[in-house]
Amino acid sequence: MGKTLGPFVPAPETATGAFFEGMMKRTLLVLICTISCFGGARAWETLAVSPPIPQDNPQTADKIELGKQLFFDPRFSSTGTVSCNSCHNLMLGGDDNRPTSMGVHGRTGPRNAPTVWNAAFHITQFWDGRVASLEEQAKGPVVAQPEMGMDNLDVAIARVRAIPGYRDAFARAFGGENPLNVDNAAKAVAAFERTLVTWNSPYDRWARGEIDAMTPQQVRGLKRFDQLGCSGCHQPPMFAGPRKPGGHFAVFPFHDGPFVGQYRLKDDVGRYAVTGRESDRHKYKVPTLRNVALSAPYFHNGAVPSLGEAVRVMALAQLNAGLDEREVADIVAFLRALTGEFPDITLPRLPATEGISLIEP
Repeated sequence: MGKTLGPFVPAPETATGAFFEGMMKRTLLVLICTISCFGGARAWETLAVSPPIPQDNPQTADKIELGKQLFFDPRFSSTGTVSCNSCHNLMLGGDDNRPTSMGVHGRTGPRNAPTVWNAAFHITQFWDGRVASLEEQAKGPVVAQPEMGMDNLDVAIARVRAIPGYRDAFARAFGGENPLNVDNAAKAVAAFERTLVTWNSPYDRWARGEIDAMTPQQVRGLKRFDQLGCSGCHQPPMFAGPRKPGGHFAVFPFHDGPFVGQYRLKDDVGRYAVTGRESDRHKYKVPTLRNVALSAPYFHNGAVPSLGEAVRVMALAQLNAGLDEREVADIVAFLRALTGEFPDITLPRLPATEGISLIEP
């Protein structure tokens, strides 16, 4: 997420001679294109290859592999049927494409599952921003009754402790005395989630100076996206809320209109349920638009079925702006340019429980 040289191209760390000259020529071409397209130069940042790593949870291969196993293992739900991947499917867009996810016993929660791809770049987690780290987020769904439904975290970690392969894996990943505990399990899942980065989207390549990486329609859509003011909340490189201490939250919907009732946009009180502050009523963390084309349906309640309709709703409910069909199509085309390259993920072999079942009848 580095600064840019000119309007788009990241400053090369070792740019000398012909390479530097070539970079300058390419930057000049992009600058000319930018001025002609946007009426002025503006820096559009690209996504980093990896997110920030906390000092108290450094990345290691053993820890990441353990986190992957825990992420895909359904045995830590009360019925043995729901894993992290059930709602945040890594073979899809990092969610489950349902309005709200289905947990144990067919229960559904009140909110749409946000994508886990690139979640490590967020300042806060969950729609209401109630936790600040991936480590704390990893603990919540395990004991949420509409999700994995365990009685408490002690019961959940006892399931893990009963599996010999996990005891060995925690010892390799963390060492020390009693490494198999709730905090280390959350650290392992978070370490794996920090590998879930989808960079090098068409937008990223365009922002680095590859001027043909986005189509003319996508560039036109970005221009309209910016002119409308969408980029005020959905800021690059994540196209999410500004990175402020404590996170950034916006009222949604901001304007009344026909979509509010049609899609029940005010049924949820938002962050107010966490803070009790009236000023937080109907406020939500601004979600990332990266890979947004893959994560329908949309908004906190998953009530809007298509990306084009979501663009119309946002324009009217947030900006009090009506869009014609061409504008919607252009913005949707640009949003598709935010779909990045997905890393190859192989399903892990889970530690076995030989001769017994951990799931009660």
